[in-house]
Amino acid sequence: MKPFFAIAALCLSVGIAHAGGETPSNPDAKVYFVNLSDGDTVQSPVTVVFGLSGMGIAPAGTEKENTGHHHLLLDRPPLGEGEDGADELANGLPADEHHMHFGGGQTEVTLDLSPGQHTLQLVLGDAGHVPHSPPIVSEVITITVE
Repeated sequence: MKPFFAIAALCLSVGIAHAGGETPSNPDAKVYFVNLSDGDTVQSPVTVVFGLSGMGIAPAGTEKENTGHHHLLLDRPPLGEGEDGADELANGLPADEHHMHFGGGQTEVTLDLSPGQHTLQLVLGDAGHVPHSPPIVSEVITITVE
């Protein structure tokens, strides 16, 4: 029975090692929404304030240990899931209407969102827009715009 647990632990650690890019993250780092919570009802335009603890913010292209910059995933599956999930974990986040980049080190954005429900998730990216290893992501929250 013990060999089974050793093999299972090895498989789990190999799977985790491949989640995210090559830039290591601080295991205590957290990214979160400062002013929004799951289930909030808001008016457009919506200001979204990004929070980060355990690491620092640096503009894209800056290679400094324990730093990164914010990305906001809007109205799409959680990081690593969906059609392009594996690619975004290993090769970086695309820049499109569902992946907003804040490579200048910004810590908030004001969005004009249509009425209805919207999902949001924060992801910290390294100098090249690749999620750290392991990835630093917020919970996915759903907000309703009136």
